[in-house]
Amino acid sequence: MAAAKFAPLVLLLTVCDAWISQSRKAPLSAQRTILASSPPMTAGGSLHGQDACFLPLAQLEQDNHTPRIVQIAGAYPGLTKEEFFAVTSEPAATVGQWTYDFSDPEGPQVGTVAIEGSHLVASCEDPVVIIAEHDALGIPLPPGVTETIDLLVLVDRAEQGFAERKFLVLDLPDSDELIIRAYGSKSELPEDCRILGRVELVQIPWLAGMKPTKTGFMEVDEYF
Repeated sequence: MAAAKFAPLVLLLTVCDAWISQSRKAPLSAQRTILASSPPMTAGGSLHGQDACFLPLAQLEQDNHTPRIVQIAGAYPGLTKEEFFAVTSEPAATVGQWTYDFSDPEGPQVGTVAIEGSHLVASCEDPVVIIAEHDALGIPLPPGVTETIDLLVLVDRAEQGFAERKFLVLDLPDSDELIIRAYGSKSELPEDCRILGRVELVQIPWLAGMKPTKTGFMEVDEYF
């Protein structure tokens, strides 16, 4: 599958450096302190690549510079020295990856991340981002990538209707955790589940274990 390409800038509210930070040995999703029961195995459904169900994947280029998140110090005129130095700045993302901002990790907004704009991104009515482990979605990565990788999953919470073979975020009555699955028909949905949104995009970072990009040959530029 060839890499999807997107351009301008959009900032989205979301739940840390791109796939795994230098100071973090485990993916973001493994560091949660909130205890919740695991989704039941009886939820059924398909992961990526199963039963002709495929997530909308977008691979970053190896020389991609993700839009940088910069905090606003205030308005001028009237800006004070205290306001000017009150905000903090974070390092730019590693080339081919992305970064997060956690200005208030204890607040209801867990963090923000910049996603390159496109018609698809702009069309989302109520977008949020989920940080997901690649293997939890069934997405294969090259053999050289041995660690669990964090991906950006863009979900439109306004899309709460069933769509055949589209990946949906589901709330199950017997679990505290949401699941992401696709189903061939509405009859396959778990009983009494609620559709909370639909996956519109899954962004994958470029990692050193992947093939070089922009060779000019589509068949060579396939990553997974």
